[in-house]
Amino acid sequence: MAKSSNQKLKLLYLCRYLLRQSDEAHPVTVAKMIDYLAMQDIAAERKSLYDDMEALRLFGLDVQTVRVGSATGYFIGERDFQLPELKLLVDSVQSSKFITEKKSLELIGKLENLASEHQGRELNHQVYVRGRIKTMNESIYYNVDEIHGAIDGDRPISFRYFDWSVDKNRVWRRGGKRYAVSPWALMWDNENYYLIAYDPEAGHIKHYRVDKMSSIALGEGPRQGAEAFARLDMTAYSDTHFGMFSGDVQPVRLCFENALAGAVIDQFGTDVSLVPVDGEHFSVTVSVAVNVQLFGWLSGFGTRARLLAPAQAAQAMAEHARAVADLYR
Repeated sequence: MAKSSNQKLKLLYLCRYLLRQSDEAHPVTVAKMIDYLAMQDIAAERKSLYDDMEALRLFGLDVQTVRVGSATGYFIGERDFQLPELKLLVDSVQSSKFITEKKSLELIGKLENLASEHQGRELNHQVYVRGRIKTMNESIYYNVDEIHGAIDGDRPISFRYFDWSVDKNRVWRRGGKRYAVSPWALMWDNENYYLIAYDPEAGHIKHYRVDKMSSIALGEGPRQGAEAFARLDMTAYSDTHFGMFSGDVQPVRLCFENALAGAVIDQFGTDVSLVPVDGEHFSVTVSVAVNVQLFGWLSGFGTRARLLAPAQAAQAMAEHARAVADLYR
């Protein structure tokens, strides 16, 4: 392409160059900008670049200057997102279980493009997506968009819903029959996304894990259950239906009934090894916190779950159970 044809793009190229190549720690000189423009087949003179910098400022770009030896350096100061804000967003994406590893890396890559290349490399250094517990359901990213669209459009939805089996295959609830509900809100709790919806068949509000929903389709509006949702206290609902699980970790061996495979995969991820013990039970070895939170989580399954090893942890679990039983004597 001839230089004269590219000349009209000069300010756009300069804007992109400053946004991607400069920051407070990496100012760029006029000489560097001239070299960059030459690579784009754009001729530039030093004086014209001074005018260009002023034009970008008038446009709203925060072009700052600083001395670089005997020359003047230019860099972008305020941006739509500052580096600490981008780090916070990256942390949120990489720690979210409901976003798959593939989609997490894609989103983080887009966030890096909102900073300079130098800051982008700094963001990349804090990315630890691989090896984290992530959902296997890539469609959750689009499920959320479908649900938001239904809520905004006052439309009910239908979908298929599944659990995990011991061999990590999907098991469709209701034999694959579609659920039909009126969506009212999305809740992010304990690193999972939940749909809060009104079930007209049951006549009350229910919640569904978004990563376990499949084949979402819009129904004919309007939605039902407005009065039931208006009476709902979302904070109280969350406290009643969901829980937390954290603390210092150590390897433990746990035993569960086969029917609890989905609950175990929900808690520890699909990479956990489910080892058959007999025809009715399986065991897992995981690194977890051995404290009252673990004991409470296991106690929720009654006699269907058991802490096997290490012996010290099993003994602590037994003492905890006795202490709880003593409260009711």
